[in-house]
Amino acid sequence: MDLNPVIAAVQAAGKPLLDRFRAAAVPDTLAGIVAAIDANDAASLAMLRPALEQARPQARWAEDELAAGALPAGEWWVTDPVEGNINHVHGTTEWAVTATLVRDNQPVLTAVHLPLTGQTYAATAGGGATLDGVPLRVSDKTSLDAALVGTGQARPGEDPEALRRMGRSVAAMLESALVTRVSVPATLPLLQVAAGRMDVFWQHSRVRSGLMAGALLVAEAGGTVTGGDGEPWGPASADFVAAAPGVHAATLAVLAGTR
Repeated sequence: MDLNPVIAAVQAAGKPLLDRFRAAAVPDTLAGIVAAIDANDAASLAMLRPALEQARPQARWAEDELAAGALPAGEWWVTDPVEGNINHVHGTTEWAVTATLVRDNQPVLTAVHLPLTGQTYAATAGGGATLDGVPLRVSDKTSLDAALVGTGQARPGEDPEALRRMGRSVAAMLESALVTRVSVPATLPLLQVAAGRMDVFWQHSRVRSGLMAGALLVAEAGGTVTGGDGEPWGPASADFVAAAPGVHAATLAVLAGTR
């Protein structure tokens, strides 16, 4: 499938979000935050969904961007119309529009657009990963003590044990890596891993929409993407690890000690 319609779709969906970002005031109540998040989603989806459904009408639509686990067989659009919506609502800069075509639970094509910078990351299975058409490559680091690593909370109301594991893993990485970041959403640090600016991202979660795009981008940029057990990652995996190959094994070893 041609990437161009998907790139055009995420770029078009970012335009109303950019207008809303410049005009919006930060809500001061939970109800106000939820309302702003819903309004952002609606503005982006009004552009994103019709374009993607026209580009690939046989693909079904994964409705819930916070859903977890494997999808039924076949082709699906897994999207996040405002990846990092909570950041957008609070006036911070880490947010994007993502669209990933998934076939039999494997991402085969993705585009991620950052409206604030105008940058678009894209990848196809077997075709490489790019930033605005320029090929991406993960870092060449081979030592975890020189690595910039990160993780984050996948969603509000995450399973308490997943949160406890996250806390243990952060503590372990603070002792093992050069610098450890905790941020939201997952896609943004995964872009950095694909571009060689970060070296590792891990997450204790099965939320699909935050991982599908980044998994393909990192893999196509030469990175290693697995579950926490070292097996190939899929949406049914309990954990997610994307890393430069030279630090992947050391990352798994650190995380294994936090189970």
